[in-house]
Amino acid sequence: MILVIDMNFKKDSLAFYEFVLPIVSIIKKSHPFLIKHRSELNSKDIDDCERIILSGTALKDNEFLGCIEDFGWIRKCDKPILGICAGMEVIGLVFGSSLQGCLEIGMKEIRLTRKNSLFSSTFKAYELHSHSLQPSEDFDALAESENCVQAMKHREKSIYGVLFHPEVRNREIMKRFILLPNKQKT
Repeated sequence: MILVIDMNFKKDSLAFYEFVLPIVSIIKKSHPFLIKHRSELNSKDIDDCERIILSGTALKDNEFLGCIEDFGWIRKCDKPILGICAGMEVIGLVFGSSLQGCLEIGMKEIRLTRKNSLFSSTFKAYELHSHSLQPSEDFDALAESENCVQAMKHREKSIYGVLFHPEVRNREIMKRFILLPNKQKT
C-alpha cells in the first residue's frame, strides 16, 4: 500500500483536489493506497505502508512549516519516500537543510546534475513554489533549474524530493518511484 500524505493546511481543503487527487489518479490503477491528512497521521499508517508520498500545497500555504517536528519519523523511516514541493521542503528541513526564497511558477527547464532512478535527462516541469532548499550533507542534488535545486535524494536511503510537480506533468517520474525496489542506493 502507498500512503499519500495530504500536506495542505487543513483536511478536505480545496487544494486537496489540486495537489492530492492527481497523485492518487496515478497510483490507483496499480497500487492500493491510503490518504491521510498530515494532522491525522499515526505510526500505524506508516508501519502498514510500503512507500510514502508527501503532497505539495498551494503557493501561499506554508502552514506545514510550523510543525516540522511532527515529521521526525522520516529520519528513522526505511521505506521509499517521495516529497513533492512542500513534501520536499519538509524532508529537507527534517534533515537540517536550509530553506530559502525562490519563486517559480509555470513551466521551467530542469537540468539533470546526477544520475538517478527517477529521470535521466533534461526536461520541462511544472513549478509552483515560493521556497527552495539548500540540501544538507545527507542529500545529493539530482537536478536544478536556473534558480535552485529541483530534486534531491538521501545518500543512504530511498528518500527523494522534487520541487516541481510531477503529478501535473512528468507523471512517469511518479510511476518510476512507485516501482523502485524498497532498498535502493541510487
